[in-house]
Amino acid sequence: MLNFTVGPVQAFEEVKYIGGQDVPYFRTSEFSEILLENEKLIKEFTYAPKEARCVFLSGSGTASMEAAVANILTPGDRALVINGGSFGERFAELCKRYEIPCTEVKCESGKALTYDQLKPFENKSYTALLVNLHETSTGVLYDLSMLSRFCRNNGIFFIVDAISAFLADEIDMEKEGIDVLISSSQKALGCPPGISFLTLSRQALDRIENNHYKGLYLNLQSALTNMERGQTPYTPAVGTLLQMHARLLKIKELGGVKTEIERVRRLAGHFRENICKLPLDIYSENMSNAVTAVSTRKCSAYEIFMILKNEYGIWICPNGGELAEKVFRVGHIGNLTITDHNKLLAILYELAEKEILV
Repeated sequence: MLNFTVGPVQAFEEVKYIGGQDVPYFRTSEFSEILLENEKLIKEFTYAPKEARCVFLSGSGTASMEAAVANILTPGDRALVINGGSFGERFAELCKRYEIPCTEVKCESGKALTYDQLKPFENKSYTALLVNLHETSTGVLYDLSMLSRFCRNNGIFFIVDAISAFLADEIDMEKEGIDVLISSSQKALGCPPGISFLTLSRQALDRIENNHYKGLYLNLQSALTNMERGQTPYTPAVGTLLQMHARLLKIKELGGVKTEIERVRRLAGHFRENICKLPLDIYSENMSNAVTAVSTRKCSAYEIFMILKNEYGIWICPNGGELAEKVFRVGHIGNLTITDHNKLLAILYELAEKEILV
């Protein structure tokens, strides 16, 4: 199968090699060194402040989203949640479950957030803003600098889910004043699912220390204490952490985060330039490099997904809910090339010639 989904993505050779090995025992100095180097490289690739810390949780990105809300926010906060799709809805649901008062800034599906939508919330005593930087369900990439400016101007704690934006789009944690940056293993890192991680500013560390979260498995204070020695409180997804280490080192070897982002940007640009020649439309404004959301005109988007999967051995991303028949998504992250994208484009042209794609 050729994999154009947004995660798990097509694996790199160094990742597949480690996946074929026995998983080693992890309470060792050797594994601690690897975990600490993972932290160092993630901080480097996100331009995190020197005093920032990184912790690793065995769970999908939602585990770290929940950990951020549960450990860092309290019912005394007033949160703003940017909601432009299913992942924005997830942050809002987490706030409600943990009884964090929240207001949702609703964005029309596929549309970029504007400062005019934020203006009504200026100087209104909000204490935190939560955003999925790349609303993966629609492909929209929110304006990070605009959100950063709003948070700085209003003294707001800034939580950013960069699960599908990390290594695909530019993120400067220190420059943008990000307090919590969340990502995971199975997106642009190109590893199997199983690890999510949070990079935490000094302000976030202070909140964690003072909030006295009572939960066990998602306890960030415990995770931070263990991370001082390069360990986790409980058995982690050891193999995935080793695969992450190999990928981070490879990215560093090939030129670092800017080179990797440029690679993904070229793939996205090539696909978008050519998809416009078909009876299809680009669905979203201000897209992330990670994925292109494509809307159909008459044919069923889900039918296209099924045809590609069953007849051509290609995975693309279907959508759910009201977008299921209207939008499919094509990812540009993972071990993909221009040649791979050309193969997909050729098949889409073939479907258009057969009048399946209309």
